[in-house]
Amino acid sequence: MTEPPLDLDAVRAFIRIAELGSFTRAAEALQTTQGAVSLKLQRLEKRLGCRLLERTPRHLELSPRGASFLDHARDLLAVHDRALAGFAGARQRLSIGISDHVAGPELPALIARMNAQDPDLLIEIRIGSSAELLQRFDRRELDTVIVRLHAGRNDGVLLAEEKFGWFAAPHWQHRPGEPLPLATMAEPCGVRVLAGQLLDEAGIVWNEVFVGGGVTAVVAAVMAGIGISALAPRMLPFGAIDIGPRLRLPALPRLPVLLHTRLRGGKPGAALAALAAAFRNVARS
Repeated sequence: MTEPPLDLDAVRAFIRIAELGSFTRAAEALQTTQGAVSLKLQRLEKRLGCRLLERTPRHLELSPRGASFLDHARDLLAVHDRALAGFAGARQRLSIGISDHVAGPELPALIARMNAQDPDLLIEIRIGSSAELLQRFDRRELDTVIVRLHAGRNDGVLLAEEKFGWFAAPHWQHRPGEPLPLATMAEPCGVRVLAGQLLDEAGIVWNEVFVGGGVTAVVAAVMAGIGISALAPRMLPFGAIDIGPRLRLPALPRLPVLLHTRLRGGKPGAALAALAAAFRNVARS
């Protein structure tokens, strides 16, 4: 008797679970329910005759058979998508703006995941300040923006609330009696404004010693020992330290990351759902 073919939707669900490490995030990426994702995985495991994932209440990882199957699953979907590409019309375009304070080192992997979601979708990425990107979104120059909370706006969808700290290089030392040296983004930057306000309210004298055009430049200045900066931990390389408790600096609040979009369904909407789920995954700590 001929075995039935693999269910491609179930294969896609397995890939999303493996990539995101979560049934919840996979369901968000696939725009379905967690129960539906679980059912698809169960059908796939039954068809293959093995467990693909090892699950505990707090942990999820690929089984040895699952790890072996993952690359084959990706190849299978890639061949399927290429077969359909010849019948597709003009490529659809998706323009996304991402705040520099949000983008982070994971951005290339997240964009690659979006491309894998639909290779025929033309994705354009713009990096800038939250204020600038929201203006471009309002002018309909961008389909979607992912930004920090901006005063006066209440039309975004919360993706995550990300913790911040006062970070310095491991060898950095504050010279007593001197203003606290800060490395910051250039205006307009909401994190820069917040950091200054908190230090002023705490009566701490500070001085901007480095003003960079992007988070990458600010991180480089911090790791060079030029000064300290208010940053999300995931922006920093291994070895950076949170100097706030030692210097008794004011605690920084968790800062919301919001998604603003006009997309509703279709290929761009599906790709955006995958990006949002992946971002929630990297920013959840």
